[in-house]
Amino acid sequence: MNKEIHSRLPVMSGKRVLSTSNSSEGSNCDVQPAQKKLKRVISDPKLRPAVSVMGTRKPPPPKPAFAARTIPPRSAATVAVGPSRALQKQPKMSVAKAAPTAEVVGSKRPGWDLRGKLSDVEGKVKTLGQENLGLKGTLAKSTQKAAEMTSELKEVHAKLSQYEKELADLSGVKEQLAFMTTEKATLEKNFHRLSEEHKVLLGLRESLESELHNVQTQFSLQTSTLSNCRATLSQTQEKVTGLEETVARQLDEIHAGEMERRKLHNTIQELKGNIRVFCRVRPLQTPGQIDHIQLPAHDNKALTLAKSEESHTGRSGDTQKSYSFSFDRVFGPCTSQEDVFEEISLLVQSALDGYNVCCFAYGQTGSGKTFTMEGEDREDMRGVIPRAVRKIFRAAEGLSEQGWQYTFTASFVEIYNETLRDLLYTGKSGKRPEYEIRKSIKNEITVSNLTYRTVNSEDEVCNLIALANQNRSTARTMMNDQSSRSHSVFQLEIEGVNAGRDVKCKSSLCLVDLAGSERVQKSQSQGDRFKEMTAINSSLTNLGIVIAALANKESFIPYRNSKLTYLLQSCLGGNSKTLMFVNIAPEMESFPETLNSLRFASKVNDCVIGTASANRT
Repeated sequence: MNKEIHSRLPVMSGKRVLSTSNSSEGSNCDVQPAQKKLKRVISDPKLRPAVSVMGTRKPPPPKPAFAARTIPPRSAATVAVGPSRALQKQPKMSVAKAAPTAEVVGSKRPGWDLRGKLSDVEGKVKTLGQENLGLKGTLAKSTQKAAEMTSELKEVHAKLSQYEKELADLSGVKEQLAFMTTEKATLEKNFHRLSEEHKVLLGLRESLESELHNVQTQFSLQTSTLSNCRATLSQTQEKVTGLEETVARQLDEIHAGEMERRKLHNTIQELKGNIRVFCRVRPLQTPGQIDHIQLPAHDNKALTLAKSEESHTGRSGDTQKSYSFSFDRVFGPCTSQEDVFEEISLLVQSALDGYNVCCFAYGQTGSGKTFTMEGEDREDMRGVIPRAVRKIFRAAEGLSEQGWQYTFTASFVEIYNETLRDLLYTGKSGKRPEYEIRKSIKNEITVSNLTYRTVNSEDEVCNLIALANQNRSTARTMMNDQSSRSHSVFQLEIEGVNAGRDVKCKSSLCLVDLAGSERVQKSQSQGDRFKEMTAINSSLTNLGIVIAALANKESFIPYRNSKLTYLLQSCLGGNSKTLMFVNIAPEMESFPETLNSLRFASKVNDCVIGTASANRT
């Protein structure tokens, strides 16, 4: 209500501002009285008609402040808003109408009587104050009534919430009642069905009781039969005991037979020689005929090289010069990989019997050494190494029925420029450890820091061989596009245990692919290739020296002259069965290299070492 009083006060202040603004227009002039302004207005000829007209008319009586809007009896909020809007509009009307009236009607209050006008305004303010007090009382009553209605509204809302909750509960009860009704109908159906089943079961019970009576009768008969069976069982058990003793005796005989077989088998291998040499002639790479290599049809152990040479005296024409060699077996160009391995399969079998077995390939570059030892991916082209691994694992599986359990450990090392390299190393190339050949107290040759992998199947070994081939050093030479520039040594350690017989054996299968031997002039090697070829020829020369020393039965054998002979010490002169493949190329231009390879193989074939023995405990 105080805001409404203050909203009416600007009417008076507006007039004062008007008079003040008139006086402020001339800040350097004296303030003129309102009467002079009025006379000036009347003296203006343009304003005289208006003054006379307005002076004759009486001003309309002022409208009451509360006549602007009738208060509707709807709520206290409407009563409070009605007068405030009327009070806000009333000052504008009074200002618009009172201002010209005060200027024209000068008989009641002269224009300069500002104090009188102010007293009139104060009277009106007092009247409005009284009206305001009345409105405040009305507003208080309306507010109290609104509060009562608000509380009643809250109570109604609370009751409404309670009724809604009760309605929801009743809805749940209704649903539950419908569910129970459905369930009752289902139970009634089940009860009817069970009643029918009960009747059926009663009928079955009667039939089962009669059947039980029959079974009891049969049981009495079976009891008598069982007593007879027990008597027969005792007799059968006695027979089984006798058969078990027979089986045990036969197992002993089988074991004795197996040991005798191993003994005879290895005796045969020893009669063939602990160092055996096989020669294999590679097929021609282009269609043609091999004239300078003669293989007798009736003898698979002989080979002859024939070459026409000019006469040194010049008195006669060319002379035919031949070189004859004899080995344990000679394979012609058409011999398959399977036939080659068939000849050495019995030697591989000795590895499972506890004997150390070594097989290595020797020959010039491009003579087929790697093909003989490793072969190709095709089944019929597989070489000695994958076939030997297959035979070892299959034979071990067969011996498991006799109580043998085997453990296999594989390693793959190469000798490159008289340096050992681990072909199964998978770490960073810059962090390769140093490898050193060591000899144990039991004269076993090992390599320090070498990777040894335990393998359980043929596939695992083949994966290791593939990894080793990727890491092996190869290069292009004049003799071969992809020549092996190092000696690779694959070794499979075998440990067998027969717990039932309390027998153990330990052996090693060593398969070696030597680097190609070649002359410097023919290979035309330079730079790194020349260095590699020098190291290869040096190690092969030392191999020949060791074999010659063994053949001559010298007291000192220079195994340590090269890493190759030192690593193969146990295979060459130790407790081992050794087989060497000498591979020769059939081309005529390879005749000098072929002759040197065959001469070296003959020295190896003439070598006689001590008899190998099985490593058993």
